[in-house]
Amino acid sequence: MVAYGMMDTMFNIMPIFILIVFVIVFGTLILTLVQRAKQYRRDEASPVLTVEATIVSKRSDVTVYRHHTTGMEMHGGHTTSSTVYYVTFQVESGDRLELWVDGSEYGLLVEGDRGKLTFQGSRYQGFQRM
Repeated sequence: MVAYGMMDTMFNIMPIFILIVFVIVFGTLILTLVQRAKQYRRDEASPVLTVEATIVSKRSDVTVYRHHTTGMEMHGGHTTSSTVYYVTFQVESGDRLELWVDGSEYGLLVEGDRGKLTFQGSRYQGFQRM
């Protein structure tokens, strides 16, 4: 009799648990989309600025995705990766800006380079060495 009572409790709790997980995942997705839309509007409203700046650091963020398959493949899946590149610029006032840059730009920029940085909000537009 106790076992059936425990099962009833599990069947009553599981839909609530699943709903909570769904709300958390869906809420996180909505929150992320809203934050990106706000950043996009802020960037669009910002003027395009060109200032003297120095490149003070560079970094990359690599994310690896593992894809599992159920077929007859030897290794049971494959991996792909995605890399995001960031460069930190220091402007004359001493403020620092970390901006996302394209991989081809990242390879051309060197720490210590001085030049004219063009950006709009949080969007990198270009860098001309002096």
